[in-house]
This record gives sequence, C-alpha cells and structure tokens, in this order.
Amino acid sequence: MLLAAAAYPGHVTAVTVDHRLRAEAADEAQKVADICASIHVPHDIVRLPDAPPERGNRQQWAREARYAALADWAGYGGRRTRHWVAVAHQQDDVAEGFLMRARRGAGVGGMAMMVAERALSQRRGSARLIRPLLGWRRAELAAIVAEAGLTPVADPGNHDPKYDRSRIRAMIAASDDLPVPRLAMAAHNLRDAEIALEWASEDAWRNRSTIERHEAVSLDMHDLPHEMRRRLALRAIVYLRREAGLDEAWKGTGLERLVAALETGQAGTLAGIAVRPGRRWLFRIAPPRQSH
Repeated sequence: MLLAAAAYPGHVTAVTVDHRLRAEAADEAQKVADICASIHVPHDIVRLPDAPPERGNRQQWAREARYAALADWAGYGGRRTRHWVAVAHQQDDVAEGFLMRARRGAGVGGMAMMVAERALSQRRGSARLIRPLLGWRRAELAAIVAEAGLTPVADPGNHDPKYDRSRIRAMIAASDDLPVPRLAMAAHNLRDAEIALEWASEDAWRNRSTIERHEAVSLDMHDLPHEMRRRLALRAIVYLRREAGLDEAWKGTGLERLVAALETGQAGTLAGIAVRPGRRWLFRIAPPRQSH
C-alpha cells in the first residue's frame, strides 16, 4: 500500500478484509485505517459475513472468501468502481507455493508461478487482480515498512506448523540448498510452459472439436498426448456444464481417472457429463440418473 500510494498519489484506495479468523482482526483492521488516514489514503474495511468453518481447510476457505469479497468491493460491469485490485504476493510466496505443490505431485499448471494479472472473478466486467511485486523479496518489503516507522502485525498462523505453508517456509529458511530466487525461477519457467500448453490446447480445440447444438462436444483425440487430451476433456466438460446450467461447485476432481479410463476404451460419467471413447471422444450432458 505504501508503494502504491507513493507511485500513484491520490489514486489509491486501500481495503482490509476481516476474515473473522482471530478476535484481534477487527482492531488490526482499524490500525490499518489509522495508518491510511495519516497518509491521506482512503480505506475501507470489509468484514466477511460468514464465520469461518470449524473443520476443513480454513486457509483455503479464507482465500476464496477474500477474493469473492474483493470482487464485490470492486464491483462489476456498469457498477464497477475500481478497475484494478493489487495484492502483495512476492517472490517468497512464489517459492513456497512451488514447493507445496511439488510435494503434492502437482502438474505443470499447479507448480507454475501465479499469474501477474487475471480477472478478479468470472463475472462479466470484473475488475482485474494484479500482482506487481512478484519479483520482490519479503525482506525488501519488510524493510520499506520499517523505514516508514511502522510495526507490522505478526499473524501467528504464519508460523503454525499445522499449516503446510508454515512448514515449507521454515524448511526454506533452514536450508541453503533451497534458494528462494532459484525456486521462483523454476516456477516462472513452468508458467511459461503452461502458457505454451494453453496455446496448444486452444489451437487443438479450434481444429479438433465439433459442438452439436450446445448439447454435445465431439473431440478428435487421435495421436494426441495424454496432457492435451486431459486439457481438452476438461474444456469440453466445463463448456457443457455451463450450457446445461450445472452451477454446483466442481474443481476437476476425478478428471485424471476419467481420461485414463477413456484412453483404455471405457466410457464414463463425470460432473454430470457422459463421455464415450473412440477416435473421437463424445461428450454429452448425462441424464440425471447417470450423474454423480
């Protein structure tokens, strides 16, 4: 926020999201508001309407809820009041994310560096999310805060070993064999590879897909590598689900298993879409009794 205010004086509004994860969060948000007032930066506090879940991945819940709240705050289409929402992800975050996902066996897209810019939400006219600090180290940003005479709040969750990111962060700090810039470079290279694969899958979609009355998709999968088949299958399923109004949450679970079955000649159903194998794979909206 300090960097943005210095670079674009009079054109920055800050926002703090209170996730309601800690009792101290409301006071901390007010402290940020006081800092903003002292440097003449407008500031809003957004408090999440729903309490965090008692079980499950609370960090993932907080991340998804935060971006949804920021998207609402920025607005959509004709009522959009902010065009860009900047967040302070930096090089250490990139390195930690790379190792976390590598540990879980993620593919190219999963281990790739987070994108520097994307739509904040899938709604038409959404503001853009930007990450201008991906090349900065965490220590550099901390030095800027200290130079401004500010004492940052320490979130105990950042050092709690029950969280994957906290354990990975401690491991990187303890090992000279895990240099942050090199890990971040690997993630950056994978982002380039992911962009190339997306370009290739877009070309394959244009040349190999046939859409029938928005109810079926036929895809020529002959001689394609497994990764390209997986990406095209995902695109076909997402397309048909959208056309059918199947809006319940689905994050791709089961896709790898479905593609492997189709490659051995077995039909399958996933996320409300039935698929028949062959030289051309045929995707259709499944009757309700076949969905699971």
